[in-house]
Amino acid sequence: MPSLSRAVSRAVSARPPSSLWRDADFRKLWLGQTASQLGAQAGQVTLPLIAVLALDVGAGQLGALRAVEQAPILLFSLFAGAWVDRRRSRNVMVVADLGRALALATVPLAYVLGVLGIPALLVVAFLVGVLSVYFDVAYQASLVRLLDRDQLLPGNSALEGSRSAAQIGGPALGGAMVSLFSAPIATVVGAFFFALSFLSIRRIRRRESLPESVEGTAEQPSRIRRQILEGLHLVVGNTSLRAVGVATALFQFSFAAVMTVYLLFLPRELHLSGLAVGMALAAMGPGAVVGSLLSARLPGRFGYGRVLVASAVLADGVMLCVPALHGPSAVTIGSLMAINFFFGVFSQLVNVTAMAVRQAITPVRMQGRVVATINFVGMGLTPLGSLLGGFLAGAWGLRTSLLLTAVCLALSPLFMAFSPLARLGNQLPDEDDIAVRRRAP
Repeated sequence: MPSLSRAVSRAVSARPPSSLWRDADFRKLWLGQTASQLGAQAGQVTLPLIAVLALDVGAGQLGALRAVEQAPILLFSLFAGAWVDRRRSRNVMVVADLGRALALATVPLAYVLGVLGIPALLVVAFLVGVLSVYFDVAYQASLVRLLDRDQLLPGNSALEGSRSAAQIGGPALGGAMVSLFSAPIATVVGAFFFALSFLSIRRIRRRESLPESVEGTAEQPSRIRRQILEGLHLVVGNTSLRAVGVATALFQFSFAAVMTVYLLFLPRELHLSGLAVGMALAAMGPGAVVGSLLSARLPGRFGYGRVLVASAVLADGVMLCVPALHGPSAVTIGSLMAINFFFGVFSQLVNVTAMAVRQAITPVRMQGRVVATINFVGMGLTPLGSLLGGFLAGAWGLRTSLLLTAVCLALSPLFMAFSPLARLGNQLPDEDDIAVRRRAP
């Protein structure tokens, strides 16, 4: 009964926020996810800079490298969602962490042996991308299994806050390692943090309860296909989930193109060092920390819909300032850091708010499949975005291409403004609300 479930939710929400941090298993998840995000954020700087600085690749090759790393989202997300829903997320996360640590450790080894080249980087990027798909689906599903519904927003805020902290330290540390040592050695940073995440998450003791329909069943291709289709049908048939997927797709496609040009624009057009590139990217982190803190209050005060649309407009709009910058001066670096700070604030508000909406209206047994389906729909186009960014940079020049791809970012907030997301109020919707709406004539 909707009224009873909402009454229970209000009673649960009366608990103090600090109750989250009294949960030892949540702390281990938080620490492991923080370390994992540090490794991932460092890798987003080190692998492209290895290609640009150590191997002197062109725009098309850099676009291909980024596309190969992102391709697993399109290839494996749906299968990963059905697979994670049938397994304990802790086990999936520790295997993914260990695999990513080993994959990155092969880069300096290949460098020492004299066999490091684009083919080796492509293999490592693909393996890290595959394992990241499984880790990301598993950690988001694990949060719902660890916490009560009314703890989802503060729980997401804490995890997204740790991701924000990783955005501070990861790129700066990766850029510093590239500047201080040979670029291939810098991948050791990412491998170290993935190993740390492995050690933390494997200590989670709470045994996750899987749905009864999953316990003791055999792994059959037909069953996997049915489960994948269930996730697809839920997302496509639910107007709010469908809008989250489409808005994410528009943003991620454009942002992949932006970042491919951006990672060439900073060292080659603005002549910034690896450390300066890392510092510029790291500035997103403090902004995202602020955004995570604001996300715990603003949606409830101004409405989830208003916060989503306004934050998306501000986040994407500020990126239009980057193509106007010139030279490697301190003013340029400071301007880049300011732009990335504000981008971090507002994009994080969008991330946390949209994630809370998605989790609130998704049944627990479907969390993994819905995460995977939205990742598939929302991020499956990122390889094409990276390839487009590389093509534009090679054909039209870095500054013009950066401006065009930044303009494309406006597609996402424009779509949200005319979608059901813009009409969300000050309370999170729940499964009962969505069910009533879908049955209503």
